[in-house]
Amino acid sequence: MSSGSNGTTPSSTSPASSDRSAEAGGGAPEGGVPAIRLRGVDFAWPGRPPFRLRVPGFAVAAGERALLMGESGSGKSTLLGLVCGVVAPARGSVEIAGTDIARLPGGARDRFRAENIGVIFQMFNLLPYATPLDNVLLALRFAPGRRKRAGDGRRRALDTMAALGLPEGLAATAPAASLSVGQQQRVAAARALIGGPGLIVADEPTSALDEDARAAFLDALFARTGGAGAALLMVSHDRRLASRFDRAVELSDIAAVSREEAA
Repeated sequence: MSSGSNGTTPSSTSPASSDRSAEAGGGAPEGGVPAIRLRGVDFAWPGRPPFRLRVPGFAVAAGERALLMGESGSGKSTLLGLVCGVVAPARGSVEIAGTDIARLPGGARDRFRAENIGVIFQMFNLLPYATPLDNVLLALRFAPGRRKRAGDGRRRALDTMAALGLPEGLAATAPAASLSVGQQQRVAAARALIGGPGLIVADEPTSALDEDARAAFLDALFARTGGAGAALLMVSHDRRLASRFDRAVELSDIAAVSREEAA
C-alpha cells in the first residue's frame, strides 16, 4: 500500500476502527447493529463470461468511514450492487441497519434503498437538463421518510449544496449538463445526503478529480456524513486515499472471485 500524506504507510485497520472489528472484514462493536453486514454471500452474474463473487463475511459499523479497494474488474461494483440491493445473492444475507435486504422482493429492495441508502454514482447519473436543485430533490420524491426528515426540502437541498461548495444561484438555475465535473460531483453528493440516510455508498467518486479537488471533496463529504452520523462505504482503486478513512479494506481480503464455469 502506498504511503499516506504524512509519509507513513496506512494500516488496513486504523486505531480509529480497531475496536470495531468483530468479524472478518471488521464490524460493529459487540452488541451494536452495523450499518452493513454481509454473511455467506454467493452471487453470480448470469450468462457469459461467467463471474462469481463470494463474501464469507464483511461489516461496516454505524458511523464508520470505510474504503474498499481493488483493481478495475475485481468485483467492487458488484459488491456495491449487493449492498444497495440492486442485485440479490443466490445465498447468504445482506443486512443494512439490521434488515436483511436479500430476503426482500425487488420492489421492496428499491423502496428500502430509496429511504435508507444514499448513492453517489461514478458517472453521477444526473438529469442533464434539470437544475442541480431538481436533481437533488428527486431523491425525496420516492422516499417519504427522507422527505419528512428533510423538512423544507428546497432549503435543505440548497444549504447542502452550498456546504459542498456549489453556490445557490448556480444550484437553482443552471442545467446540470452545464456544470464542471467537480460541480456535478457535488450535486450527486448532495442528492445522496439529503434526508439523512444512515448509509452513504460512493462508487469511485473522485476518479476524475485532481489532487486538490479530491481532497476538498472528501473534506466536505466527511463533514456532512460525520455530522449526520452516517456510515460511508467508498470504493476506489486509488490507494492514496486510505489514510483518510477509518479503515481501508482490500476486496481480495474479504471476497473470492471466480471466472470459471461451475462444475
